[in-house]
Amino acid sequence: MKGLFKSKPRTPVDIVRQTRDLLSFAARSSESRESKREEKMAELFKNLRELKSILYGNSESEPVSEACAQLTQEFFRENTLRLLITCLPKLNLEARKDATQVVANLQRQQVNSRLIASDYLEANLDLLDILIAGYENTDMALHYGAMLRECIRHQTVARYVLESQHMKKFFDYIQLPKFDIAADAAATFKELLTRHKSTVAEFLSKNYDWFFAEYNSKLLESSNYITRRQAIKLLGDILLDRSNAAVMTRYVSSKDNLRILMNLLRESSKSIQIEAFHVFKLFAAKQNKPPDIVSILVANKSKLLQLFADFKTNKEDEQFEADKAQVVREIAALELRDGP
Repeated sequence: MKGLFKSKPRTPVDIVRQTRDLLSFAARSSESRESKREEKMAELFKNLRELKSILYGNSESEPVSEACAQLTQEFFRENTLRLLITCLPKLNLEARKDATQVVANLQRQQVNSRLIASDYLEANLDLLDILIAGYENTDMALHYGAMLRECIRHQTVARYVLESQHMKKFFDYIQLPKFDIAADAAATFKELLTRHKSTVAEFLSKNYDWFFAEYNSKLLESSNYITRRQAIKLLGDILLDRSNAAVMTRYVSSKDNLRILMNLLRESSKSIQIEAFHVFKLFAAKQNKPPDIVSILVANKSKLLQLFADFKTNKEDEQFEADKAQVVREIAALELRDGP
């Protein structure tokens, strides 16, 4: 007889709805008594764990696509994402981790061949403002940062962040004193500048002057070794991408940029030297170099040739050796054309 009274298992839709109600409670819970609040928050934490289990599966079963689709549709039907993001500081650490994983997974879930997370975020772009500002809160930075990186998988979201005033803040976030937060901000910055090629190219073309002024002074000339190393690697990734050909041509026509790269070539760090070389070779390879670029290269010709004579990677790299030989030929030829 006992079996007749077993409660019906909750569907994914039920769990999302209850989670939404509990998040609404958490948002206004300062009014309630402590025992009731603890009970409700425990329920909320359990629900978040269940949502994660449906989306990712568990040790006993793989995720079921139909259950994931139902969960996703209900999650974005109302403002569950907004509630979850705004209530995240009220959750305990484990629940924050679960919530972050749930939000990350939902960005990839398709319903009827549509990424409905993208549609929702496009209509609620102010949520990105909250996620980005999370870098200023040491307790929330890594959770909000992980959510943000998943959200910018959507091109409309990435465009919003790139075109917002928030982009300027990343130059400071990357240099925050807490290493893990600074590294997280750097990972997000890289994602913004490499994932959506056409959007990035448009952003860099329209914002060239202020962006590279900040990039050079705050990152490439930073006193922090890790900041310089990450920045020169990312600069190479940006300039060597064919989508950014126009930006690259402009960058390698500047004598100030060349001076910065030559200083990085002289660094004691082999990894910075190698990454700087990959950008420097673009200056050397450019046809019809501006006269001030030519004069700097000619004035430093002997030092550069001496540097490259001993310049090697830690392991054999045929492409690197070929690039280096080409750069040496270009610099030597410049002397013949432009020397006294």
